[in-house]
Amino acid sequence: MVCFRLSPAPGSGLVLLCLVLGAVSSYALEVNVTDSEKATCLYAKWQMNFTIQYNTTSKNFKTATISDFSTATYNGSVCGNDQNNPKIVVQFGSGFSWTVKFTKKESAYLIDNISFSYNLSDNATFPDAKEKGILTVHDLVGFRIPLNNIFRCNSLSTLEKNGVVQYYWDVHVQAFVQNGTVSTKEFLCEKDKTSTTVVPTISTTTPSPTTTPTPKEKPEVGSYSVNNSNGTCLLATMGLQLNITHDKVASVININPNTTDFTGSCQPQTALLRLNSSNIKYLDFVFAVKNENRFYLKEVNVSMYLVNGSVFSIANNNLSYWDAPLGSSYMCNKEQTVSVSGAFQINTFDLRVQPFNVMEGKYSTAQDCSADDDNFLVPIAVGAALAGVLILVLLAYFIGLKRHHAGYEQF
Repeated sequence: MVCFRLSPAPGSGLVLLCLVLGAVSSYALEVNVTDSEKATCLYAKWQMNFTIQYNTTSKNFKTATISDFSTATYNGSVCGNDQNNPKIVVQFGSGFSWTVKFTKKESAYLIDNISFSYNLSDNATFPDAKEKGILTVHDLVGFRIPLNNIFRCNSLSTLEKNGVVQYYWDVHVQAFVQNGTVSTKEFLCEKDKTSTTVVPTISTTTPSPTTTPTPKEKPEVGSYSVNNSNGTCLLATMGLQLNITHDKVASVININPNTTDFTGSCQPQTALLRLNSSNIKYLDFVFAVKNENRFYLKEVNVSMYLVNGSVFSIANNNLSYWDAPLGSSYMCNKEQTVSVSGAFQINTFDLRVQPFNVMEGKYSTAQDCSADDDNFLVPIAVGAALAGVLILVLLAYFIGLKRHHAGYEQF
């Protein structure tokens, strides 16, 4: 028997479903596999999503994001026996599936491998896909955990292969559960060992309808990069300041690059830079190519914990910032604001990015944002000059006309 629990963010309700799972994408998945005696033998609770790069019929690349597991089923999830190892199997969407297998070795168990299958024939998820059919990516994990320990990794973990990036966070899992009782002894991933947990602080006073955030000093500038098989493929240098409005309370958060991890991926038409820390699940910057000769910031996605323990999530895939020619970088030393939504803005300082065509791990010639200001002022100056000339011509005309009439009157 397998039961599944949906765990929403703190402060909201809890729904327990068996055999059928209904959820929205922000909910954690929770699986409790039991044996013939209804004793727990395999337990897991986690959050995940996927991004998939695919080729279109117009020979461009697009990115699909998979984060909705509302149609999930779990057929094939088993405790394991002498012939078969334990595994969790999740089916969702139209022909999508995800499987994680476990093995036992002496006094430990291993998260052995993970496989993810996706259906390019699903036109709703992959519009205009050139290829059709189901493709599968396999990743060997081999992570070793002592028996009778529950593995915990709240930090973001990623697997990347063949254009597919898998994201996992808030992971709790225990295979080969002993005596039907999930252990309270945690075995932490390395990222959780080094990260600092932010303890929520709750005000005892009632907030006003709207509050003004305390001004923050200029954030520290961080350097970020993404590598692929050809070397460095994305460079970014910037100070980041997040402006958040949640439940009519505004706050300002400076990102500390010294405690921020980064990862990402590079494709011919898109590039991703993802930041995460102890309180930021992910902050994604997605770049795209347009007109085959320029790049720009197309998308920003964020999910993070606020000081009251709630989760703040915003996504916008219809942006148009940081525009520059391919083969160059975009630079702006002055403060800029990326408006993701009415509730979320990012202030950038000393910005320089190059998401495509990085050569030898170095920035190419930069297009400065001041050029945008100059381009904007040039037509204004020309227009003003033309207007001035027109006024002078009209004045000369009327003065000449007046003198002409005065001459007739004297005659």
